[in-house]
Amino acid sequence: MQFETEDHGKSHAWQNSWGLTTRSLGVMIMTHGDDKGLVLPPRVAPKQVVIIPIPKSSSAPEQVAAMFEQVKAFKASLESSSVRVETDYRTNYTPGWKYNHWELRGVPIRMELGPKDMDNKTVVLARRDTGAKEFVPWDQVATRVPELLEQIQADMLAKAKARYDACVETVTTWDAFMAALNNKHMALAPWADEEEVEEDVKKRSATADAMGAKTLCIPFEQPPLPEGAVCFASGKPAKNWALWGRSY
Repeated sequence: MQFETEDHGKSHAWQNSWGLTTRSLGVMIMTHGDDKGLVLPPRVAPKQVVIIPIPKSSSAPEQVAAMFEQVKAFKASLESSSVRVETDYRTNYTPGWKYNHWELRGVPIRMELGPKDMDNKTVVLARRDTGAKEFVPWDQVATRVPELLEQIQADMLAKAKARYDACVETVTTWDAFMAALNNKHMALAPWADEEEVEEDVKKRSATADAMGAKTLCIPFEQPPLPEGAVCFASGKPAKNWALWGRSY
């Protein structure tokens, strides 16, 4: 692939292909999903809110029409604030069925509007990540929903970060390195940054039922290396901290 430069010359674009998209999606699903289905972070969710009107079977046609009009008003208001909204007007399914339908798809917020909500001029907001519900007055929906989406995003990130941190052990010796691997954790270790050392680690750390460990990355955020720090595997002077782990 070539492009024209500012001086009208030709240059090749830098390219790489290593499955980032599919890997990122897979990690997101495995990290946040639960037994009910997807749990999507608001910033990447195709639909951030689903509004479900819940008319009674005995509701008069004009009551149903008024409820549906209110749903349309909420949708327009939220979309004007760049919130991605879905509505579910289907009447041939129960509310519980529709709740499960959208929970399976990971929509971050479910907004419920029933007859009592119409009378009280409130809605119910249900979070997909925690299941928590809250009642919100109609005149606060336009501000509360974006706030809640940001809160869900922050909470999901904090939960995932805590889970990640709990799976990383900082080690400086071979024995501690192997103990971390056998606990199915990742190991952050001082390394000589040499290909031969990594190949040796792969061979030495392999077991009958597990592959050898390899470097996952050299983190951008590097803890300071102590003076005289040596590689955990070779004893050579350490050049950086590397994150190691096994593939399963």
